[in-house]
Amino acid sequence: MDFDLFVPSFVTLFVVMDPIGISPLFMALTQGMNAAKRRAVAIRACIIAGVLLTLFAFLGEGVLNFLGISMPAFRIAGGILLLLTALDMLFERRTQRRKDQSEETESDEDPSVFPLAMPLIAGPGSIATVILLAGQGDGLAGVGLALVVMSLVLVIAFVLFNAAPLLERLLRETGIKVVTRLLGMLLAALAVQFVLEGLRDFGLMG
Repeated sequence: MDFDLFVPSFVTLFVVMDPIGISPLFMALTQGMNAAKRRAVAIRACIIAGVLLTLFAFLGEGVLNFLGISMPAFRIAGGILLLLTALDMLFERRTQRRKDQSEETESDEDPSVFPLAMPLIAGPGSIATVILLAGQGDGLAGVGLALVVMSLVLVIAFVLFNAAPLLERLLRETGIKVVTRLLGMLLAALAVQFVLEGLRDFGLMG
């Protein structure tokens, strides 16, 4: 595994998946559940999201080749998508959409599949990021990198889900907003880097 790629890859997927931002919504979706049931929901959500992202890590580039889309083109498109996600985080539109999605499923007894696993964890941004990460290495090396990074982020998400009540008490609403905006700034820079790498692969930049 290329450790020079590991850190930026981990940071990218962590910021896109945003387990810190999802944790308060997890608490809202599981409100009234006992600790055992809440833990079961967290496990199911992370496993389902992991399966979805794994499928895209293995098949994503193959699907792109079938459609005649080059990896540089997808890298640029993915960078633009990540930039839009970053702007949503900076201006709090992403948080509001997640709140709307959680409110729509308040009566659902098991929110592990929807909206937790998808689209909150394995959303379009996470899927695009996994495909991009899998395409960074040669052959299975890129896929392995994507899977390791994805697994670590999902483990962190699971831990934060179980610590959601404590996290909410520590950060409060203002603290969560500050952290979300900081992550948004970092994601914007990483998104621009993806676009620049795609342009370089096309030969448009030296």
